[in-house]
Amino acid sequence: MTDDLAAYAKDNDIAYFLFNFTDLFGTQRAKLVPAAAAGSMQKTGAGFAGFAAWLDLTPAHPDMFVKPDPASVIRLPWKPEVAWVAGDCWMDGKPVEQAPRNVLRRLMKASGEHGMLMKSGVEPEFHLINADGTDISDGRDTQEKPCYDQSAVMRRFDVIADICSTMTELGWGPYQNDHEDSNGQFEINWDFNDALTTADQLCFFKFMVKAIAENHGLRATFMPKPFSHLTGNGCHVRSPDCWPAS
Repeated sequence: MTDDLAAYAKDNDIAYFLFNFTDLFGTQRAKLVPAAAAGSMQKTGAGFAGFAAWLDLTPAHPDMFVKPDPASVIRLPWKPEVAWVAGDCWMDGKPVEQAPRNVLRRLMKASGEHGMLMKSGVEPEFHLINADGTDISDGRDTQEKPCYDQSAVMRRFDVIADICSTMTELGWGPYQNDHEDSNGQFEINWDFNDALTTADQLCFFKFMVKAIAENHGLRATFMPKPFSHLTGNGCHVRSPDCWPAS
């Protein structure tokens, strides 16, 4: 964990940061910031035209600034000269109320005022599909009920193991990988954490899975219904409710 992006860049040979935020549709937005500029921009934030992303804003709104949370920084294992950092959206000196990360911060603050800590875990599902996106990547994955199909998950071992090993390297504590209910569909589970950390990890997970799949000549999709004849993708949120903050 760090509180100084400039120092983090120097210590880890980081050339660029992705100053990231999530819009209302869950799409990841970012600017690629040179490490030399990250120190000053950590204070002011990176500027965005908020109406250009799905945040329920119009061109009449002023510029939005995304202030990175250095505690969330993750070095890209597949491109180690770049680091990703989640940010909070600000406008006119105030947090953008509808920005998803700001909403979660408010909820966590409210629970903290009652002496409770929000914790959560997630179970994201995704399809591994071919490079042109027209079909699943494994033509032999044809069972009517393919959930937990051992042979199918092993035919995609290289991709799934690469993702899981990367998560282990990041310290997330992944503990199981499985073939899910749909042909070509998979799920990876990892340890509980406070709700904000889990949310940041889920955002990075989607980015990471897509990048690793591309490195293997495939594509990954988290679309709710990528194929009309197959079970869609979900994301169960597992929560132990609120724990005492102590």
